[in-house]
Amino acid sequence: MTTVQANGPEQGAAAPVLGDPRQRMRRRLERLIGIAATEGNTLVPLRNGDEIFPAMLGAVEAARHTVDMMTFVYWRGEIARRFARALADRARAGVRVRLLLDGFGSRLIEKDLLDLMDDAGVEVAWFRKPLWLSPFKQNHRCHRKVLVVDEEVAFTGGVGIAEEWCGDARNPGEWRDTHVEVRGPAVDGIAAAFAQNWAECRPDLFDDRDRFVQHVPRDGEEGGAVVQVVRGSASFGWQDMQTLLRVVLESAEHRLRLATAYFAPDAYFVDLLCAAARRGVRVEILLPGPHTDKRVCQLAGQNFYEDLLACGVRILHYRPTMMHAKILTVDGIASLIGSTNFNRRSLDHDEEVMLAVIDDDFTARLDQHFEEDAALSDPIEERRWRRRALPQRLLEAAVTPVRRFL
Repeated sequence: MTTVQANGPEQGAAAPVLGDPRQRMRRRLERLIGIAATEGNTLVPLRNGDEIFPAMLGAVEAARHTVDMMTFVYWRGEIARRFARALADRARAGVRVRLLLDGFGSRLIEKDLLDLMDDAGVEVAWFRKPLWLSPFKQNHRCHRKVLVVDEEVAFTGGVGIAEEWCGDARNPGEWRDTHVEVRGPAVDGIAAAFAQNWAECRPDLFDDRDRFVQHVPRDGEEGGAVVQVVRGSASFGWQDMQTLLRVVLESAEHRLRLATAYFAPDAYFVDLLCAAARRGVRVEILLPGPHTDKRVCQLAGQNFYEDLLACGVRILHYRPTMMHAKILTVDGIASLIGSTNFNRRSLDHDEEVMLAVIDDDFTARLDQHFEEDAALSDPIEERRWRRRALPQRLLEAAVTPVRRFL
C-alpha cells in the first residue's frame, strides 16, 4: 500500500492567515454565525423621515408584483395614512400586498386604516396579539422593520410608521433615525426575515406572484458591498445576534462607534466594550440625552457609565431629539445597521434583523453621520459623573432587577 504525502493547501494544509481586515471580518462572521455573506449589493443610507419615507413610499407606489412589509410600530398621523393609502392602492391594482404588524407595538393603529386596507385586499396579519397569548409569549415581540418590493429592493433599519419619525431631527418632535435601502442578493435575506414571522401568523408562505428572481446589477449600477443578513429570534441560550455583536466588538482594532436608542446591556457586553478600549480601540457610544421615550431603560444603561468611562469609553448624549438609530461601525471598514438595540430585550427577547456590511464607502457615510450627531451631543465627563446625585444612583439601582426585560 502506497501512502501519498499531501502537499499544499489544496491537499489539506491550513490556509494562510487572512491579512486583509475586511476578508478577516467576513470569514469570522460567516464561520461563527454560519450564514454566508453575499456580494454585489448596493446600499443607500437614509437619514431621518425626510429621506426615509419618500424612498419607501416611492418603492411601494412603483410596485408591480409584490409588497411585503412588517413593522413593530404603526401608530397614528398623516404618515400612517399615507402608507395605508399607498398599500391599499397597490392592492387594488392587483399587486399582492402583505402587512405584518406586531400585536403590541402597533396596537395604536387607527381602525379606519385597517378597514381601508382590508377593503382594498391588503393581507394584514398580527404577530402575537397579547390577549391571545401566555405571559411568556407576550414578552417576545417582533421588532423587525422590513419592506420588500417586487423582490428587488428592500428597506430595513430603525424607523416605525408614525409622526415621531417625520422631519429631519430638527426638534424633539422629529426623531433621529437611520434606515437603509438595499438592492442585490442581500434582499433575499431581508425577505427571509419577513417570511419567518409571516409563517407564524399565516399558512400561505408564497404564491404564484412570487417570481424568485435572480439578483443582477441594474444598468449603470455595480454594487460592491458585502452583506450578511443576521436574524435574531426569541429563544433560550446564546443567539446569532449576540455572536454578531461579540465578533465585531472583539475584531475592532482602531475605532468602534455605537449609536443606539436603548442601551441596557448585561455585564458581559459592557466588559467587551471595556476590553476593546483597554487594547487601544477608540470606543464611542452615542445615546439619547434629555429626550428619551424610555427613561427606565436609560437608567439601566447609566448604571454602567462609571465602568465604561473608567476604561476610556467615550459616551455622548444626543441633545436635539430622541436618538433612535441602531448603528455600529468598526475601523472604517464594516458596519452593522438594522433593528437591534444594544439592550437585553433586543438580544434575548425580540425578533430582530441586522445587516453586517463590509464596505468602506457605506461605512464612511455612517461615520460621517455619527460625527455630525456627535457635534450636537454632550459628552459625559467621568469626574462629574462620579459625583452624580444620590437620587440618580438610587434610580439606577432600582431598575437593576428588571434590566433583562428592558
